[in-house]
Amino acid sequence: MAVVTAWRYTSDRLLGGWGPLLCVFLGSLVALLTPLVGVEEQCLKLLSLFLNITETSHHETKRSPRMIFEARAALQLAQEMKKHGKREKAHKLLVHALSLNPDYVDALTELGTILEEEKDVVQADHLYSKALAISPCNKRALVSRDLTLPLLQEIDQRHFGIIDSKVRRLMSIPKGNSALRRVMEETYYHHIYHTVAIEGSTLTLSEIRHIIETRYAVPGKSLQEQNEAIGVDAAMKYINTTLLSRTGTISVSDILEIHRRVLGYVDPVEGGRLRTNQVFVGHHIPPHPQDLQRHMEELVQWLNSDEALQLHPVEYAALAHYKLVYVHPFVDGNGRTSRLLMNLVLMQARYPPITIRKEQRAEYYAALDTANEGDVRPFIRFIAKCTEITLDTLLISTTEHAVGLPGAKNGGFSPKLPWRL
Repeated sequence: MAVVTAWRYTSDRLLGGWGPLLCVFLGSLVALLTPLVGVEEQCLKLLSLFLNITETSHHETKRSPRMIFEARAALQLAQEMKKHGKREKAHKLLVHALSLNPDYVDALTELGTILEEEKDVVQADHLYSKALAISPCNKRALVSRDLTLPLLQEIDQRHFGIIDSKVRRLMSIPKGNSALRRVMEETYYHHIYHTVAIEGSTLTLSEIRHIIETRYAVPGKSLQEQNEAIGVDAAMKYINTTLLSRTGTISVSDILEIHRRVLGYVDPVEGGRLRTNQVFVGHHIPPHPQDLQRHMEELVQWLNSDEALQLHPVEYAALAHYKLVYVHPFVDGNGRTSRLLMNLVLMQARYPPITIRKEQRAEYYAALDTANEGDVRPFIRFIAKCTEITLDTLLISTTEHAVGLPGAKNGGFSPKLPWRL
């Protein structure tokens, strides 16, 4: 009897009006099974099954009425804490409210205000932008965003200025400098290693070097992974020997040719070809196949526009990457092709090519997700950070006490076509 009472309480609590009906249904099953085994044992088994099902359904529900109510209560309490000067507690309550309801505009703006007062303008502006993406006419978010936007632009421009000064220092190093040549050669292999590792490749840096230099397979490793590395190498050589050696605009054909080499050793049929099926990338739904040609033409039109060419090279490169991966025009190899397009843009502007390291994978994808939600600036800042890390590595490696790249051996053999500066 205690089991049945617990059953009714749990079912009513989790499923509301469905509880009694399910209780009757499962009670009937118990009656049918009674001649075979004890009622209590079967009831416990069914109860366990039911609780597992309802627990799964509960977790799959994004925001239940109870969670929304609790989020509102947390916001109200946070506002009270803030009035009494208890800002740390208010901060925690607002984070809790957003964990319950991530799209809660009032909580986003309230937390943004606290962060702005704590001088974290970047994160505050991001929260205001997210609130406006959900509710474009929210007055409080609009007013707050108008205040943080010029401050944020100043912060970003200051960072770009630091990057530019490091680029000038790098460009002042003589081209015949042996340390610079060596580190650029190492960077070449590091890019291949990390760009395939981000997408799950298990090849080591030394295995990548062996495959590219000898074209012999590494025993015990997936041939597909090895062909992916060869494909990236082929695409990088195409960029170095062809695209960087000419003047003119970037075309759809250029992007297709990069992709044809990226995927050519794994899937030569799909390499350099726009996809013909609809795909889904997490919560992002890329354009329908019949619209891809138009989207690609719009992309290259933007790439060659005065608007794009007047942007800072890092911002231009980051947006080129994001716009291509947003369209997601290929069945596979979209990330690798987008990263190569980004580096093409950077090298055309006399910036060094950058590497997004596999250790940055979570941050990289999180920034892309944020861009898909409507705020691309965190992704631009992420690429700016990667650019500065690359510049610091190159500058440190060309000093008197060069240390080389992490995980690489100084004095390794040279690829025939290293990245160009």
